[in-house]
Amino acid sequence: MRPRGTVNEWLHWLPVSVHKKVDNVIRRIYDDSRCFLGKKVMPVLVEDGGKNVGLLNVLEADANQIAKMARDTFDRDGPLLVVASGRDTISVASSIRQLAPDNVFVVQIQHPRLNLNRFDLVITPCHDYYPLTPEAQEQIPWFLRSWITPREPPDSNVVLTVGALHQADSAALRIAASLWHDELALLLKPMLVVNIGGPTRNCQYGEDLAKQLTEMLRNVLWSCGSLRISFSRRTPEKVSKILLKEFSANAKVYIWDGRGPNPHMGHLAWADAFVITADSVSMLSEACSTGKPVYVVGAERCTWKFAEFQKSLHERGVVRPFTGKEDVCNQLSHNDHVLCCCFT
Repeated sequence: MRPRGTVNEWLHWLPVSVHKKVDNVIRRIYDDSRCFLGKKVMPVLVEDGGKNVGLLNVLEADANQIAKMARDTFDRDGPLLVVASGRDTISVASSIRQLAPDNVFVVQIQHPRLNLNRFDLVITPCHDYYPLTPEAQEQIPWFLRSWITPREPPDSNVVLTVGALHQADSAALRIAASLWHDELALLLKPMLVVNIGGPTRNCQYGEDLAKQLTEMLRNVLWSCGSLRISFSRRTPEKVSKILLKEFSANAKVYIWDGRGPNPHMGHLAWADAFVITADSVSMLSEACSTGKPVYVVGAERCTWKFAEFQKSLHERGVVRPFTGKEDVCNQLSHNDHVLCCCFT
């Protein structure tokens, strides 16, 4: 995983291979500084008391070693399946396929923003191809259009999904239901779970949306047996404070404070309905795959391909805008006719 804090907040967009080179430079500078200044050097790039310097926490797979293993085991086991996800893995995954093209099958999850024939299979959300639509082309200045990816429609080695891939399948939910049974099974029904993410460049919000959400939840609370609220690591304090002030003393409401086991999977298994902020593709994808009612807050604030994602969910009937006028008891089955498992 990527290191957090200090200079790393400005380097998260770099590929892992570049991170490694930057890390070497940072460590060299740091070591030289220690030699020259002694222990008085300020640990600007150091975390955990100096145990982790610069970007030492960044992990990178060894493409040569994986390719060699694929060649060595091919006669016995057949092609080695390599599954990579996210932009940090793109260079490694494509290198593995280049080094052992006949001995591996490389799957890249999320659009790699480069030549797709470097991979055997690419799995990516439909909204990643939004730049090719007429609506998107109108938003892009003509001199930038050739730089926006993807530039070509999906090829035969591309599998499109409506949302993000996730682990919340029926088997995982059965396990979560068992693990969280003692804590959640006896809560009054219906249970409404509220998942709050955080503002992004393409879905901006702040205290205004938090106040709006607070008012709407107050209006539907009468129709809920229990209400459970979870914040993400991206939730601004100014947003969480508003909901905490309103609901922390309410006996019907539980707010997860980030301490102890994360109840997210338990919530997916035991909730009767969800209210989710529009910024999180992952949380929406997981909740919609349960087949339970999902209400969205702030979808009108989404722009670019994320607005397209919201539109696709609405057209499929798997989400509704949250208005604060819902009777949660009487609206638990609006998703029953939709087959949304895995969003394929």
